[in-house]
Amino acid sequence: MDRIKSNRQKRFLLLALSFTVFVTALISMRIGPYDLSLQEVFQAIFQLPKSQLVENDRSRLAELIIWDIRLPRIVLAGLVGTALAVSGTVFQGCFRNPLVEPYILGVSSGAAFGASMAIVFPSVFFSLPVSAFIFSACTVLITVSLAQVKGQIQTVSLILAGVVIGSFFSSLVSILKYISDDAALREIVFWLLGGFYQGGWKEIYLLAPIILPVSGFVWFLGWKLNIISIGDEEAKSMGVDPKKNKLFLIFCATLLTSLSVAYVGIIAWVGLMVPHAARMMMGPDNRYAIPLSALLGTLFLLFCDTLARNLIDGEIPIGILTSILGAPYLLYLLRTKTAS
Repeated sequence: MDRIKSNRQKRFLLLALSFTVFVTALISMRIGPYDLSLQEVFQAIFQLPKSQLVENDRSRLAELIIWDIRLPRIVLAGLVGTALAVSGTVFQGCFRNPLVEPYILGVSSGAAFGASMAIVFPSVFFSLPVSAFIFSACTVLITVSLAQVKGQIQTVSLILAGVVIGSFFSSLVSILKYISDDAALREIVFWLLGGFYQGGWKEIYLLAPIILPVSGFVWFLGWKLNIISIGDEEAKSMGVDPKKNKLFLIFCATLLTSLSVAYVGIIAWVGLMVPHAARMMMGPDNRYAIPLSALLGTLFLLFCDTLARNLIDGEIPIGILTSILGAPYLLYLLRTKTAS
């Protein structure tokens, strides 16, 4: 895929992709066990005057489906897609490796363990999101410290350390599943599979004030991420403290990932596939790669969520679909890097 080099072309692509996200959201609101027309969708969203051709009972049902079921899922998918894609872009930029993402680093497993602890022991871990963030942050610190060799982070060591730490926390989650009661077990299984089927406006009101500003601030620091991606020595020569900025950016990425896992469960591979695709299209400039990743992450999760709701009579957990798509993509990246 040829990279777009002109800034004007990049801005046009971002605008075109924003329109694509809007169209995809409309299609997602239409399709479901109860199909709606575009007319009904627009009338429900914008409270337009009802056509005489549309029965009152059907219009009220359309409003209920849009506002209480489908629109919250779409907005939540956009927030989570943005959070996971932006965090993946940050991790790949800080560690200068396109194979790094929250799931591979063990961040998702650590956050899932924190969420599981809050579910099983609610009197000790009173806040599920805080518990998820604490354990995901610990996971990052352990993984990075294990991957350091003589002060340098080795790529293979980083991936192996992430896999090992992720497996360790996954084992701890299995222990919690074994000792938990039926209600807690069902709730833990929800986090492990991932999905938006319990998402509502309450979750959106909690996530949006954090995910959107943090993602915007990371975008604002995209020029620093560009310098950090070149190398520590080069960053120091340009007046940028690589250690300080890396820690802050990693903190932001961990916060975005842990919040997503805490509310919708583990949705793997988004942070791997989406940033890599964005850089293939835009190049390494994070000032454009970050917003493109956010839009692609939103589009990808909207597509997966629409499939999850419509492929079968019930609903497929969205984490299963992203894993099916993500595992072959990781093998493709590994083979590409090995060949080069």
